[in-house]
Amino acid sequence: MEKERARALDVEFSISELAHEFDVTPRAIRFYEDQRLLAPRREGQRRIYTARDRTRLKLTLRGKRLGLSLSEIRELIDMYEPGRDARPQLERFLSVLESHKASLLQQRADIEAQLGELQAFEKRVRKQLRRGGQS
Repeated sequence: MEKERARALDVEFSISELAHEFDVTPRAIRFYEDQRLLAPRREGQRRIYTARDRTRLKLTLRGKRLGLSLSEIRELIDMYEPGRDARPQLERFLSVLESHKASLLQQRADIEAQLGELQAFEKRVRKQLRRGGQS
């Protein structure tokens, strides 16, 4: 079991393999490197990604789908260390999720208010048009 796990950690990936697997462009992966989310090893011009980089890319993309900023994603990922208490990371993650949820709920309320105003104006304009365009 330990040997299998060690072998799994020794797996390496090229940028094109990760790009294909996660359906992103190599340019996006290089951008995530610039943002210090990934840290591949270099052999000349070639980037070599580890299982750790693959996991970090997967978590980055998941965080983006949730609407997290790259700095939030980096903070959460950097908090994780195998064998260490995950509670602080989970508590911070929950805090970030709650904040984003509140923001989305507010956006939804704002959109619903705007839609209500649009419908009211639309109704008034239609009524005016039925009366021949008179105020």
